[in-house]
Amino acid sequence: MTSAPGESLEKGSVPISGSVLVRWLGRVDYEPTWRAMQKFTDARAPETPDEIWFLEHPPVFTQGMNGKAEHVLAAGDIPVVAIDRGGQVTYHGPGQLIVYPLLDLRRLRLGVRDLVMALERAISRHAAAHGVVAAGRRDAPGVYVGKRKLASLGLRVRRGASFHGLALNVDMNLEPFARINPCGYKGLEMTQFQDLGVRLTVGDAARELAPLLCGELGTTWDGKWSDGGPP
Repeated sequence: MTSAPGESLEKGSVPISGSVLVRWLGRVDYEPTWRAMQKFTDARAPETPDEIWFLEHPPVFTQGMNGKAEHVLAAGDIPVVAIDRGGQVTYHGPGQLIVYPLLDLRRLRLGVRDLVMALERAISRHAAAHGVVAAGRRDAPGVYVGKRKLASLGLRVRRGASFHGLALNVDMNLEPFARINPCGYKGLEMTQFQDLGVRLTVGDAARELAPLLCGELGTTWDGKWSDGGPP
């Protein structure tokens, strides 16, 4: 497990406008990472470079600001953390790729809906590269294969800057999703790359998704991971 991300937020020089630092944080606990996102966002200045964090979390349920307690059916031994993103409850755990885009949306000239659609398109393109047809939905943010959900989205925008992000199910234990109504939808079936015949590690998924995501966001990335990259 790597150190909490807040310990290295000041690394690197300020890049040109539109460029982005891409970091691999490894498997990190949820709450310190969330607090680091808040700290990074609150400390931003106009010249602060955008960053995208790729990582995994240990098992945790996260409940959005408008989350209803009844959507947590039986958390058991998995902690439930109330957080400051939109949406309802979801699950994070090993084998799931988490991506947190920490972006100055005004500088990138992106609205919130633009950001959501860019995230969904990047996941859909990633899936298509492996022969899986996946798409976003206007009525329920996320990326779906048929009626099954492959990736979940939950964002917060503060002072024109985004944090939180997306969770892509790669090769994980999906059982904890049965302990909740995922994203507030009773009976919503989740899926993952492994069950769709796509054999990837979380690190593989990060390496493939990063350039697609940067392209969809209209950012400039030099292809180098700021923290060494995934294994």
